[in-house]
Amino acid sequence: MKMSSVRLNVSNGERILLLLEELCDLSYPQVQQKLNKYIQTETNTQISLLAPILIQSEEMVIHVIGENILDRELRFPVLNNVLYKSVQNKEPIVMDITMLDEELLRHLQSICPMSNSFLTIPVQHPKQSHTALVVSLVDNDNTNKNIQRCTEVVQECFRFCLGFLLNSFTCYEETRLKHQCQKLLAVSRKLFTHLGDFSDLLREIMVEVRNLTNAERCSLFLLDPDQQDLVAKVFDGIAMKESVKEMRIPIGQGIAGHVATSGNLLNIRNAYEHPLFYRGIDEVTGFRTRNILCFPIRDENGIIGVAQLCNKKDGLYFDVFDEEVATAFSIYCGISIMHSIVYKKMQDAQARNKLSNEVMMYHMKVEEDVVQALLNCKDEHNLKDFDKFQFTPRSVPYKHMPCYTIKMFNDLGLIKYWKMKLSTLARFILYVKKGYRDAPYHNWMHAFSVAHFAYLLMKNLHLITENYMTHLQALVFLVSCLCHDVDHRGTNNSFQTKCSTVLASLYSSEGSVMERHHLAQTMCILNTEGCNIFENFNSEEYSEALDLLRSNILATDLASHFRTVEKQTEMVRNKYDRNDCKQRKLFFDMLMTCCDLSDQTKHWKVSKKTAEQIYDEFFSQGDLEKSMGSSPIEMMDRERASIPDLQVQFITNIVIPLFINLSTLFPMVHPLVDVLKENRDLWEVSKAIFQRYTKTGMKGIDILLDPTFEEEVLQIYTQSNNDLSKNSTVESK
Repeated sequence: MKMSSVRLNVSNGERILLLLEELCDLSYPQVQQKLNKYIQTETNTQISLLAPILIQSEEMVIHVIGENILDRELRFPVLNNVLYKSVQNKEPIVMDITMLDEELLRHLQSICPMSNSFLTIPVQHPKQSHTALVVSLVDNDNTNKNIQRCTEVVQECFRFCLGFLLNSFTCYEETRLKHQCQKLLAVSRKLFTHLGDFSDLLREIMVEVRNLTNAERCSLFLLDPDQQDLVAKVFDGIAMKESVKEMRIPIGQGIAGHVATSGNLLNIRNAYEHPLFYRGIDEVTGFRTRNILCFPIRDENGIIGVAQLCNKKDGLYFDVFDEEVATAFSIYCGISIMHSIVYKKMQDAQARNKLSNEVMMYHMKVEEDVVQALLNCKDEHNLKDFDKFQFTPRSVPYKHMPCYTIKMFNDLGLIKYWKMKLSTLARFILYVKKGYRDAPYHNWMHAFSVAHFAYLLMKNLHLITENYMTHLQALVFLVSCLCHDVDHRGTNNSFQTKCSTVLASLYSSEGSVMERHHLAQTMCILNTEGCNIFENFNSEEYSEALDLLRSNILATDLASHFRTVEKQTEMVRNKYDRNDCKQRKLFFDMLMTCCDLSDQTKHWKVSKKTAEQIYDEFFSQGDLEKSMGSSPIEMMDRERASIPDLQVQFITNIVIPLFINLSTLFPMVHPLVDVLKENRDLWEVSKAIFQRYTKTGMKGIDILLDPTFEEEVLQIYTQSNNDLSKNSTVESK
């Protein structure tokens, strides 16, 4: 009270000097408290609040209202903000209190009785061209006389105090940034403790960046260079539906896709108003996105992913400091991810060494006398219709299959074109043959059959001469089919992952576990002395061959086919452009799948024999899963599987659409579609017979192996067709 009475007796200049003296050694929020109190006293208004303007981020920030320091600052964009209108008009403005932002209004209502209006006064920086802050006075007495008096008080006050206030604010913001940097260093140390487990590292990255920026959610997308997709397997802060294993976004789509391609950070204040916002993730997850901070993650070679922060908790949107933190954090992300990958490669090297020892113990070296025996074979190798689609490659004598493999290379002109050494080709084929295990279906005979269909396609559809393939692509296509299942263990990718096998530890993070192993084994054979059939390629051709080999073998994963089948259908419908590299990859992928499933295009007796081998392998895996305490899916369970039903579904949903696409491009193969439809009809007829046999106590494979089953199916099918033919004749008469 004593000090107040003293101040009333001194001039304004002296009071401001006393105010400046009081401001020394105070924190920025406390400085604002003092300034607000001074202005309220001098203008006799209810509440004063200061809103410094951040030029760089085009924001206004409020830390203190009256003498109340806010738990968290309020930040508002200057665009279309009522507080900023006085700056635009360069003069004080009186406005209705209800025009204020709802959050600011709630704070005002909690501090004092509601007023009707408020006065905003812009304060110009004396040495710079911009306005430094806006002073708002909340009161009902906003007459012209009072407005003038308040403006004079404010302008006189900040003539002396503005520099102090802005320096204090700068110090406050730098201190905040320093603390964030310290947090970043602590986080970086923490991240390096998770290098051994890549999934744990990704989760930790998301948790830490969410905490650093006070975001509700963080999603981390990693770039899948093969599919050109951004993939997020974990979403932090929300529950994913059980059916959703991962989220994929095409690299050019949405905000994350834009950041991945442009490499630039995006800070979006209203997600649903932004043209790049992709609502699909919100629809899948049930999450409502308000604002987004999305930034790229780089390693030494470029962008490897994108982090997307959603919904700032303690503000309306992410500010410039969040952007700085995100940019700095992205460096730590890239470094930690890169080191994790290197660490994983070291672990992989150990696993590969173990696997190589296992493979070497299983496979014996091909002796030179075996190579010479193949080269000196006296058989004419002239089976009838070998180059026709109706030929059954499984009818080739097993011991002569390597000879007929050489015949396929020769008939296509590949040996002559590439000046291949016959000894190198023979040795390569024998190593590939030995590379196949004695699985019921995925064995050397299957590899020979798949390669034979590739040979048929190239020979009968004139794929080389009609420029659908170059000689290099043709050679790699045939080799890919021959090697696509090397060292198959008779179990599928799901089994490898579920059982955490050595193969899964190597490849599960990349997907297509078995296919990647087949590729690796193919490379091992190519790198074996005397086996490199690509030895006459120059460096550019060799690089192209390996890339295509990889792409072709990975395409035999049916999961990959399911991802691309719609694009293949669209490609066929819109007329295939062989000069388009993307379409060419889809075309080769389609051919690989056709070759892999070509057993189904043989007549029913042959395809039924193949089904026996397939389900023998499936049921062996199912038995193994049961012995390990797991329940196999129906297809793998010999107790539950209805083979005819499964075959009808497989041919109808996968094989026929695939070969219809092929026949659309090449009408010559349309008879294969007719064979497939006939096979499907025969399996349809077999359903009732299969069920009847099941009731007698017989199970899946045993029913198929019973000769009377096959006879009954063919008899009923033939009789049914005869009846239809008679009815058609009668109707025509």
